[in-house]
Amino acid sequence: MTNDIVDVRGDQARLEQLVTDILAEARRQGASDAEVSASVESGLAVNVRMGALETIEFNQDRGFGITVYFGRRKGSASTSDSSRSAIEETVRAAANIARHTQEDPCNGLADADLMARALPDLDLFHPWALDPAGAEALALACETAGREADPRIGNSEGASVSTHQACRVYGNTRGFLGGYVATRHGFSCSLIAADASGMQRDYWYTQSRDPAALESAEAVGCEAARRTVARLAPQQVATGRFPVLFAPTAAGGLIGSLLGALYGGAQYRKASFLLDSLGRTVTHPQLTLREVPHLPCRMGSAAFDGDGVATRAKAFIARGVVESYVLSAYSARRLGLAPTGNAGGVFNLLVEGDVRPVPELLRAMGRGLVVTELMGQGVNGVTGDYSRGAAGFWVEDGAIVYPVDGITIAGNLKDMFRELVHVGDDPDLRGNVCAPSLLIGAMTVAGT
Repeated sequence: MTNDIVDVRGDQARLEQLVTDILAEARRQGASDAEVSASVESGLAVNVRMGALETIEFNQDRGFGITVYFGRRKGSASTSDSSRSAIEETVRAAANIARHTQEDPCNGLADADLMARALPDLDLFHPWALDPAGAEALALACETAGREADPRIGNSEGASVSTHQACRVYGNTRGFLGGYVATRHGFSCSLIAADASGMQRDYWYTQSRDPAALESAEAVGCEAARRTVARLAPQQVATGRFPVLFAPTAAGGLIGSLLGALYGGAQYRKASFLLDSLGRTVTHPQLTLREVPHLPCRMGSAAFDGDGVATRAKAFIARGVVESYVLSAYSARRLGLAPTGNAGGVFNLLVEGDVRPVPELLRAMGRGLVVTELMGQGVNGVTGDYSRGAAGFWVEDGAIVYPVDGITIAGNLKDMFRELVHVGDDPDLRGNVCAPSLLIGAMTVAGT
């Protein structure tokens, strides 16, 4: 391994040939069908803390995974060795697994007519000419801006800068072969502040495929500082039922819990609080969850899913009504439905509804809780029961008055989404789920 970020664009043709060779070897060894994913990745990450360099990490990874089918029997194996002998041995290992597994009538590749044929240029590759010294300077600038923003910030958990490139190719014996190159870059900073009431920590980060679209290192440090200092001197609140506004950093997980109930696996296992909900109204009629997978230069964009199925724009929930589950080829067969192009997850999920500016959401609350951080795993995907530790800010007369922590918020997801009053104009675009602030009409807030 060399201490350089390798430009992965030159690997795509080689990976496509490798995938083609592996598929041919799978056929030679008797597989009725096969699929292969191959990847090459390269990256740099630099971490600093308290004004000093802590770590420099280079990564260069490559490997391929193969799944073979003997009828409805399935076996998988993987390796990082692309030599001819390694390919033969890996295919043989997958074949041996398949021969000893039980038949599953839902196993198999997606139908050929569902595969992506035209692969649009989604503008995902924007390399960053960043060396370790440059990355260290940016990380130090980020942390320094945060530490100097307020005298109450006396400690730091560090700042980091990272840049990453990847080339991925997928192919199968139904005639699909596709690949893409992509980049991911970012800054992050985590700080600790203290006063007479004790210590608090918070963080901020920026992430993009294009380094030119990142917030500046100084802006990330200053935002981390602002968020950290704002949490000092938290107070308790009385237990009761109040409106709750989930900030985007917390709203993404809430939307993820709703979306998880629509995944094919949860549906066919009958482990979903939205079981058999196609065509039913399950949320406030203003709410829409819409997937737009072909947005240029976005973190969640993709032309095909993990089965090679073409991705397409669609709504999972439209004005409160479930229009589609989230389906791979396997889960679709289990449910007797068609794949939705979501093997591996969702791509650029937009949350739409009655959009209001955040100050207007606070005024609509009147008195209640803004949640900025959630703790614990208290979400029951079967019943929808929801109970999480939380921290954030208390609102009186439509204005934030003080920070709070050490509280619990509780409800049931079915009720919470039916009582989703408004959504904010502040979607978080840094990941696959682009959630804005979400105002829930009432939840139980357990404090003193």
